Amino acid sequence: MRGRPKAPLVLSESQREQLIALTMRRKTAQALALRARIVLACAEGIDNQTVATRQRVTSPTVSKWRSRFINHRVDGLLDAHRAREHRGRSTTPR
Repeated sequence: MRGRPKAPLVLSESQREQLIALTMRRKTAQALALRARIVLACAEGIDNQTVATRQRVTSPTVSKWRSRFINHRVDGLLDAHRAREHRGRSTTPR
């Protein structure tokens, strides 16, 4: 294992089905579908760098969505603005 140890990402069967559905629905926003694909790959035990390469994103992006999923489950992937509200940040323009 390279890098720092990561918290295990374990999916229930219903969470796995929900994420797969997000990747396959035609009306799902592509950003959300990408986040779901990232989480599914991480749950398979693939390291972040490999996931990043396969999904054509950066390692910090994989780390971000992996972490959000671990902390907030599927809700953490849904809306970046809502996630900011949970952290107490303002969502209004400066």
